[in-house]
Amino acid sequence: MTLLLHMSDPHFGTAQQPVLEALVRLAQAQRPDVLVLSGDITQRARASQFKEAQAFCDRLAIARLMALPGNHDIPLFNLYQRLFTPYARYLHAFGPALETCLDTPQLRVVGVNTTRRWRHKNGEVSAAQIDRVVAQLQSAGPAQLRVVVVHQPVYVMRAEDEHDRLRGWEPAVRAWAAAGADLVIGGHIHLPYVCELSSRVAGLGRRLWCVQAGTALSSRVRWEAPNSVNLLRYDAAGDPLQCQLERWDYLSVAGRFELVDVSALLLDRKWS
Repeated sequence: MTLLLHMSDPHFGTAQQPVLEALVRLAQAQRPDVLVLSGDITQRARASQFKEAQAFCDRLAIARLMALPGNHDIPLFNLYQRLFTPYARYLHAFGPALETCLDTPQLRVVGVNTTRRWRHKNGEVSAAQIDRVVAQLQSAGPAQLRVVVVHQPVYVMRAEDEHDRLRGWEPAVRAWAAAGADLVIGGHIHLPYVCELSSRVAGLGRRLWCVQAGTALSSRVRWEAPNSVNLLRYDAAGDPLQCQLERWDYLSVAGRFELVDVSALLLDRKWS
């Protein structure tokens, strides 16, 4: 059994100390093997905010970390830095690369940088990025859960969130599904949900799950969603083959993260 903690949009600079301490306690109790941080690590891409985020990840004491930048991790007001060194502070804290592939015996986690220096908020995936991810998925071992990490969502559940959907999502989803992806996970809109894409995208050919996380720590919560994180449990020897997705919400009255939803995500090992 392997356990992955999916944390998104902490927005250090707006992180709430009680929530931060509660997440440390959750990590100590659950002992994840891998931490995936899917962007918007900071609120304004300041060096002090990246330093705070780095120190917090160290406190979680999770052996393996994959991080991606979000649109908030590029300087907004310093135009020179945004144009010429947009990722310098991110890379100093979470480098050395913007896009990495994390491997364990039961996981292959592929990161995709969907931010663009010329876009304030919206994300984009290029044809070259799609092809790179396809190659990394196709070389995964048969026992590995295949996870693609983006910042902006590849699928939205509500019409009002459509403007936040990743540009280039459809060719990406089709190519990654055909190459064997099991999950595409992200954040950006501070709204946790899960959906099975082959029931929503015609002709996809196999199961592919979109898993979204809320904001882990920030005071910038949506009215309908408190601070939350996801835990993914996977056993390659399971029958049927599946991944268990757990949503943990911060309950302010209790002062802790509590398990509020569990979904069994059935996986395919057939290619379209």
